[in-house]
Amino acid sequence: MTFPFDPMDGTRRHFLARSAFGLGAAALARLDPDDVQLPHFPPRVRRVIYLFQSGGPAQHDLFDYKPLLNEKNGEELPASVRRGQRLTGMSGNQATLPLAGSIFPFHQRGECGAWVSDLLPHTARIVDKLCFIRSMHTEAINHDPGITFFQTGSQIAGRPSIGSWLSYGLGSLNKDLPDFVVLVTKNKGGQPLYARLWGAGFLPARHQGVQFRAGKDPVLFLTDPGGIERPTRRRMLDALRTLHLDQRAHERDPAIDSRMAQAELAYRMQTSVPEVADLSGEGDEGFDLYGKDARTPGTYAANCLLARRLLERGVRFVQLFHQGWDQHGNLPKAIRTQCRETDQASAALVLDLERRGLLDDTLVIWGGEFGRTNYSQGKLTKTNYGRDHHPRCFTFWLAGAGIRGGYTHGTTDPYGYNIESDPVHVHDLHATLLHLLGIDHERLTYRFQGRRYRLTDVRGHVVRPILGS
Repeated sequence: MTFPFDPMDGTRRHFLARSAFGLGAAALARLDPDDVQLPHFPPRVRRVIYLFQSGGPAQHDLFDYKPLLNEKNGEELPASVRRGQRLTGMSGNQATLPLAGSIFPFHQRGECGAWVSDLLPHTARIVDKLCFIRSMHTEAINHDPGITFFQTGSQIAGRPSIGSWLSYGLGSLNKDLPDFVVLVTKNKGGQPLYARLWGAGFLPARHQGVQFRAGKDPVLFLTDPGGIERPTRRRMLDALRTLHLDQRAHERDPAIDSRMAQAELAYRMQTSVPEVADLSGEGDEGFDLYGKDARTPGTYAANCLLARRLLERGVRFVQLFHQGWDQHGNLPKAIRTQCRETDQASAALVLDLERRGLLDDTLVIWGGEFGRTNYSQGKLTKTNYGRDHHPRCFTFWLAGAGIRGGYTHGTTDPYGYNIESDPVHVHDLHATLLHLLGIDHERLTYRFQGRRYRLTDVRGHVVRPILGS
């Protein structure tokens, strides 16, 4: 597959072809280093599912066991631990920053002995299949730049999302479904999610994510109006294509190709989407595996089940968004709800992929935009506390193809405030994801406004210790 190096490439070549330097410039354009074939090397992964927990899950209550916080519960966060690092305006003006130990018990699980909270009994049963990264860190301390950073590699809106980069670089595994599908848990509230988080940015529009929704019409504006038969729709598209081809011949605008591709995909999706979104044939066993919520369309559990169906039909990148992890106060009650909604289904997805032979070439990622503080935001009591945003260290887990199961990477200090060893930055996670897909993250670039952009911007390295043999 050969890639254009500029979104206006077709227009520019049309201009150059009419100029005195047209032939020479065209010859030089063929030498552009970004004009490469992908993948760059044999991939370990063909498909990815990213379970994004929007709001920032509290790692001290889920995965990063810190008994010292319980011993020193209520004591002031030592200045030697904080090191003058910035705080948000929500807790930065508190008179005190009292350390808050988790009220939830932790136990070591599986043969690997990973510490997991009792809040996550289903995840605890599959720890030997998981790789925990306890040393994730980011520069973003607020939600919008934080989630934008994880989705696009930049805190500033407008860059292409991960799924769009993969669609652009690797293409489709199933021409009848989108390369990139987004599922958002319905009726959750919490921090807002925007379509730009799965947008194509400056890449051609056909690479943007397609959101599936619960209900009669999983994809908006896909169903034909009443009275329009499928042969009629086909004739309309053929006529539209003729007009588009004539327009492209005169204007040389590459965006016309995207419009034609999107129209054809929408036509094919009119039959493929209803089939994949119909969960009625899953049977009791499938629903029981994911939990009772799986029978209710739009829940996290139902979306996990739908995600598996999309993956097995060749969708390359599926992203689930689950809101509600932003627990500045009343954390014990709120986090119980979040875990009840997500724990069983997340673990079930890993097990379901494995039993169907799909985990051998599928990567599963779980995590949010940052972690939470080791001190309480607001009043600390024996049964209640809140936690503010904490970008300095937090936990992700990964499972599946190319990943070292039963392994924990990185450590945080005894207070759970700073990283002690093996830090993993957002760009490092992205570089590792691309590596598993057979992509050198420094070579997948797109030229826009005179600069070559990439998902990992100007940094990032592959986290090799987490890779399986």
